[in-house]
Amino acid sequence: MIRIFRVFFPASMLALLISEAALILFCLVLVSVWVTDLDPEFYLIDQGGLTRMSFVVFSMMSGLYFQDLYNNLRVRSRMLLLQQVSMAIGISFLFQALLTYVNPEWMLSRWVMIYGALLMLVLLPAWRLAFLRLALSALGQVKILFVGGSSVLVEISERIANRPELGLQVIGYLEDSDGDPFGGAVPKLGGVDDLRRVAGELKPDRIVVGMSERRARMPVYELLDLRLSGILVVEGSVLYESTFGRVSTRDLRPSQLIFSSELGPAPSSVAVQAIYSWLLALIGLIVLSPVMVIVAILVRVSSKGPILHRQTRVGLNDVPFTVLKFRSMYADAEARTGAVWAKKNDPRITPIGRYLRLFRLDELPQFFNVLKGEMSFVGPRPERPEFVKALSEKIPFYRQRHFVKPGITGWAQINHKYGDTVEDTITKLEYDLYYIKHISPSLDAYIVLNTLKTVVLGRGAQ
Repeated sequence: MIRIFRVFFPASMLALLISEAALILFCLVLVSVWVTDLDPEFYLIDQGGLTRMSFVVFSMMSGLYFQDLYNNLRVRSRMLLLQQVSMAIGISFLFQALLTYVNPEWMLSRWVMIYGALLMLVLLPAWRLAFLRLALSALGQVKILFVGGSSVLVEISERIANRPELGLQVIGYLEDSDGDPFGGAVPKLGGVDDLRRVAGELKPDRIVVGMSERRARMPVYELLDLRLSGILVVEGSVLYESTFGRVSTRDLRPSQLIFSSELGPAPSSVAVQAIYSWLLALIGLIVLSPVMVIVAILVRVSSKGPILHRQTRVGLNDVPFTVLKFRSMYADAEARTGAVWAKKNDPRITPIGRYLRLFRLDELPQFFNVLKGEMSFVGPRPERPEFVKALSEKIPFYRQRHFVKPGITGWAQINHKYGDTVEDTITKLEYDLYYIKHISPSLDAYIVLNTLKTVVLGRGAQ
């Protein structure tokens, strides 16, 4: 696992991204040598062929990214993979067409583009199908030994089984209690007292500790000896965070947050965030003002009621503020029901409101909240006081999400669907705690980039 932008990425995923970019460039260079009569060095360097090809590589990689082809390496359908690669090629052709309005000299020649696309259509799916096996054999897998059988370790084992690109392999677990928390998916190698013997025989790269019972004896001195011998020993919560991108709240103790050297928000990061959030909101208002005018007209003519919906939300340090949204529900929709979560096919939502929510257009007026300093561009989504009170009583650490400004978008929004249950709220809280722990401009940039994909593809709205 490699950490970039405060996010953990599998090394195999980064290797795939780099290799596919190189493969796309290789296809274009190969075709250009075949199609053009010019000297390759003269065409690629003196005539700027490589520069033109770089635009194609960028547009192709963007197309593959927006097809979610860098979220999971497992190919579930070859036909779907072929369709996704075809869509990315189509995006690159559209990008080439747009270059005619910017600078035609940046366009790649027609036949190089056509033959290069045909070659990519063959090689990219073939490479993707072969890559996972090659990557795992070349990069190797980190062997993990579990000590304990907590629910956190069970979730980690399931995650590793479903995501082979993580490059992790669970070789077994040690547990004193009866029963099999892993349901036979992970072999039991003995009890906790067998730790030295099992570690000596199997030589794990990492030992992950997650005792299922607080009263269970942790082999402290054995773990210390193994750690000093060179084997990395970590708590289950640490591996959970890197594999899931969120903080597990089930085994989380206040001391883990208090004594964490990484726990944000750092004053410098907050100050920088306030500056670029304000600038992004101002730019967003200027660029999207025509869209906002059109949306306002559609809201006005589609149903009775005000254009803007004002609602009290809980902000920084539990201070309430009024959030602004384009109205997507019928007027007085909650007069009978009171404050309730939105649900799928919610009858309170207007026909035009469904599209506003699908593409997040109803959130645009929140740029004004950012300019007023009540929100940031990125942060935990603000919740209503009625829900905050109820959730704080049910969910530990829920109030801690209010120690940073709420945001228009956030880490939880790009990683989890809209939550309408307590279980969904707990999962989103875990993402929010991860964000608070790792808050930084680079993480915000990553979230904004992924938010664009979420908006374009119309995901997660309800």
